[in-house]
Amino acid sequence: MSTPQTPPLIRFTTHKNFTQRLVLATLTGKPVHISQIRPKSPSNPGLAPHEVSFLRLLEAVTNGSQIEISYTGTIVVYKPGLITGSAAGLGVGSNKGVIRHEIPATCTRGVSYFLIPLCMLAPFSKAPINVLFTGPGVITSSTPTGDMSVDAVRMAILPLYKQFGIFNNIELRILQRSNPNRNGKGGGGEVQLIFGHQVRLPKTLHLLNPGRIKVIRGVAYSTGVSASNNARMIQTARGILNPLVPDTFIASESSSAPLVPKKNNPAAKEKVGLGFGLFLVAESSTGCLFSADVASPPTGGEPPEDIGKRCAYQLLENIAKGGCVEPAAAPTMITLMAMGSEDVGRLQVGREVLADPNMVQLARDMAKFGTAGWGVRDATKPADDEEDDEEDSNGSHGDVVISIVGTAVGNVGRKVV
Repeated sequence: MSTPQTPPLIRFTTHKNFTQRLVLATLTGKPVHISQIRPKSPSNPGLAPHEVSFLRLLEAVTNGSQIEISYTGTIVVYKPGLITGSAAGLGVGSNKGVIRHEIPATCTRGVSYFLIPLCMLAPFSKAPINVLFTGPGVITSSTPTGDMSVDAVRMAILPLYKQFGIFNNIELRILQRSNPNRNGKGGGGEVQLIFGHQVRLPKTLHLLNPGRIKVIRGVAYSTGVSASNNARMIQTARGILNPLVPDTFIASESSSAPLVPKKNNPAAKEKVGLGFGLFLVAESSTGCLFSADVASPPTGGEPPEDIGKRCAYQLLENIAKGGCVEPAAAPTMITLMAMGSEDVGRLQVGREVLADPNMVQLARDMAKFGTAGWGVRDATKPADDEEDDEEDSNGSHGDVVISIVGTAVGNVGRKVV
């Protein structure tokens, strides 16, 4: 009797796009070998704390995964298992079925570093996913390392799943807000993700009309500092955005700073995660979303007016890039399109979005995992824009259309479409 052969390892180097490659490996079921992870770092070679924490999260939501880490931490071999979601037997009472994932205090990445990959895995899970992110390392705001805030995931990333027919029982709760500490590490926040809509295959996407911006929404938040910072950020941002879209509403939320045990004296607690920030999202007439996210730096010294101005101009810049999707959400959309049915999906993006290094690397990584190549062509001008002379002659704002044929990998744990 012949034994099934183990698929060959797909080899990568460096720590860049770490979560992206592990997500693709889990969805396609192909093992990966990642080497040369910070080999020349004199103080911290190998995996960083947030990368180790993400591997633990993958192990918690899958069954049968094998993770091998070298002694120095510079080599990782990951053999994916089945995405099972939250086990129904864990927890007691209201916490039954909840995976409690604790992030260490040395983490410098925002909790969105874990949320975005987890949301990409959740539709292909065998059971609903319910994860509670807790611990001294949870940062809910945007971070200097480039992570977006939880508000951005909730209001600018999760609504995009409706385009693929995934919209039921999805909730992202912010139980405790937090900002990065003075050293940029840890925050002490608490976030819960509930993703209860699993599908066999995502719907084929055809998103080709960016539309016109009709509303702007946002959240101004402050943690452990004066709530007047929110009003100052909102006033500055509205002064810039109101001439563009009069229908602009920014909510204000103020909360106390989280308390975490001190290192030297665990019996005593200290306040961490102090700061403030602003998140904005613009929605077009066709449902396209563009967001901006700015928080106060860990070292402080930046007034709320500057935060509001930077966030407003960042939003306008993302809108000016054109297309139907912003750079932060493009990898999610492309990945879901590639995992769909064997049909051609189309997505219009701006040229700057397509030229982003992360998008280029995503195309190379997906080709290694056996997905079809991307077809790229100039976008045609929408019918309602034909009278605008300011548009590029090659298409709407010089946009391009990405065409992808789905691999029909889908959800192997769900047999009903």
